[in-house]
This record gives sequence, structure tokens and C-alpha cells, in this order.
Amino acid sequence: MKKQGNTLPLPLKAVTFAAKQHHGQMRKDDETPYIAHPVRVMTILSEVFGVDDEEVLAAGVLHDTIEDTDCERKDLERKFGKRVASYVDELSKDMDLDKPEREKKYASELEDASVSVRLCKLADLYDNLSDTKALSRSKIHKTAARAERLVDIMTSDFPEEWQDAVLVVRRKIQEVKRSVGDSDTEKPQSPE
Repeated sequence: MKKQGNTLPLPLKAVTFAAKQHHGQMRKDDETPYIAHPVRVMTILSEVFGVDDEEVLAAGVLHDTIEDTDCERKDLERKFGKRVASYVDELSKDMDLDKPEREKKYASELEDASVSVRLCKLADLYDNLSDTKALSRSKIHKTAARAERLVDIMTSDFPEEWQDAVLVVRRKIQEVKRSVGDSDTEKPQSPE
């Protein structure tokens, strides 16, 4: 048997890399390994939104590596190419800024980001909204409100072909808001 070069599909290589980068990190419930979140983001991109671009799927898995680990953009460029590294960089907040300034800058950058980056962020928001069991009622409300603001900012000019992804996230936001008794939630629209 001959040994071949690394022939793993790009998203699988990204999962392996992200698992190493996030090793030892846990989700807010202190039970779930952090890697579950990026893997779910990739799965949402693929299975819920219908994304089949391997570089976008890889970016989905890697989206927190620059922000939450010691990984740098150059590391991602070397392993996954410029496009994936660029997407992950765009999905990363500038942690050198204070929180209000950081959030404002991040929202502004997402507004102008590529559709691929915005799809990754939508999948990230969807997963965070689906994983609120360890959060207080107040934190759940803030998470839903922040998600709603970002979705509004990111999707005003979203292409028609991806509107179903936007709708799925908006429905999840409403579901979460209803779960904490938010009186501002709209009744879900019935299908026409």
C-alpha cells in the first residue's frame, strides 16, 4: 500500500485543525466541548442553508479560531488558503477594542462583508440561539436581541437565493424570544 498525500476534504481538515485549536475549551454549560459549536455551524451551513462551497464550510468550522485561540490569520492562510483565512478574519472581532467599540465596528464590517461571510455569521447566530440552556433569562433575551440587530444589518441586500437562510434564522430568533416571554415577538407568518 502506497502512502498518499493529505487528501482529506477541506472541511474535514478544518474540523481537525479547529479541534486542536479549541482543545480544552468548553461551551457556557461547562459540559460541552467547544468544538461542538464550530462543527454545528458547518453543519447548519451545509444541511440547513444548503451551502456546498468547501471554503465557506471550512470557514464556518474555523470561524472562532483567530478570536478565541492563539491561531493567527497567517496560520490559516498556510493551511487553508487566502480565501478561507480572509473569511475567518472577517468573522473575528478586534479584541483590542473595548466591548462597545468592538461590537459597533464588527456590526459595521459585517454589513459590508461578502455573502459567504454573512452566511457563516447567520449559521453562528442560529447555533448560538439553539444553545441557550446554560444562559439566564436575561442573557437569552440579550442574545436574541443582538442576533436580531445583526440579522437586520447583514441582510438588507441579501441575494434572493439565500433568503431562506435568513428566514430560518429570523424564525429561530422569534422562537427564542417567545421562550423567555418577550412581548415584542411577532406571530410567525403562516406559509402562503
